[in-house]
Amino acid sequence: MIIREEEKRDFDAIISLNDAAFGQPQEGIVIDKVRNSDSEVLSLVAEMDNTIVGHIFYSTVVIECQNETVYGMGLAPMSVLPEYQKQGIGKKLVHESLKILKNKGVPFIIVLGHEDYYPKFGFETASKYGIKCQWEGVPDEAFMIMIFNSDRMSTIHGVAKYRDEWNEAM
Repeated sequence: MIIREEEKRDFDAIISLNDAAFGQPQEGIVIDKVRNSDSEVLSLVAEMDNTIVGHIFYSTVVIECQNETVYGMGLAPMSVLPEYQKQGIGKKLVHESLKILKNKGVPFIIVLGHEDYYPKFGFETASKYGIKCQWEGVPDEAFMIMIFNSDRMSTIHGVAKYRDEWNEAM
């Protein structure tokens, strides 16, 4: 298996993969919109035998706090073709992407995801740091953060906001 950054030739496969993984087209549609409007994305694919079997996508998020604004990244979505799930593909995508973003100096990453899965990678409940999700009704344990730069984030509290395009998927 190869993990690499997406290329234009992968776009249709990424949409199909997300449709299959989530059983709906919303994620793929939003990925395309964000990709076309935001230069700050990280999109990795897992490829086996010339087939895209996994995908992870990050786009910019912002926390505005008093007179300060800090930009980070939001993980959404991470998907694996149903027939390839439970084989460690998602885990490898998460590990590789976190390494890349940490090396780029991203101060934090947020994720809205399964509370039993993401803490394995070091994600913690965001409310522990005074960070809230922009969408009402999100269970506290499902909204998580990973802080890479604790000095930068020590005084940051408030609402983490994904790109507007993600409102369509919620």
